[in-house]
Amino acid sequence: MLHDAVVNLGPWSWWILGVVLLCAELAAPGVFLIWIGAAAIVIGVLSLALWDAAFWTWHVQLLLFAVLSGAFALAGRRFYSNRNQATDEPNLNRRGESLVGRTATLHEPIAEGRGRIRLDDTWWSVMGPDLPAGTQVKVVAASGRDLTVEAA
Repeated sequence: MLHDAVVNLGPWSWWILGVVLLCAELAAPGVFLIWIGAAAIVIGVLSLALWDAAFWTWHVQLLLFAVLSGAFALAGRRFYSNRNQATDEPNLNRRGESLVGRTATLHEPIAEGRGRIRLDDTWWSVMGPDLPAGTQVKVVAASGRDLTVEAA
């Protein structure tokens, strides 16, 4: 049945597959199916020109489709991975890093390298040299939820 549909549709079967994959990209976003759909469209374009050629068998078409799908997916991945755009808020969603340079008062003393401070509305675990509670400290680094401080 599928074979008959492909034979009856001829080169348009690749176009239909490409459009279905592009529409599937809308339903399942992730920027992956678009590359496979683009490869199917390219095979459809080639099939319109080469459908009656002896060498343009379904084996060649499938092989070329697989190669183009992989090439397009790799090119797309490279394209999207190089899109690091400059922003005016580089620490957005990096709350700990946005605190570097701020000062606070130690709420709990730093003993054996660990203590706590309160900045804004949040309690933070801090690491640094042993200091008594009430000491003014400056945040010098952030790693996850841990801040590194030194006496201010």
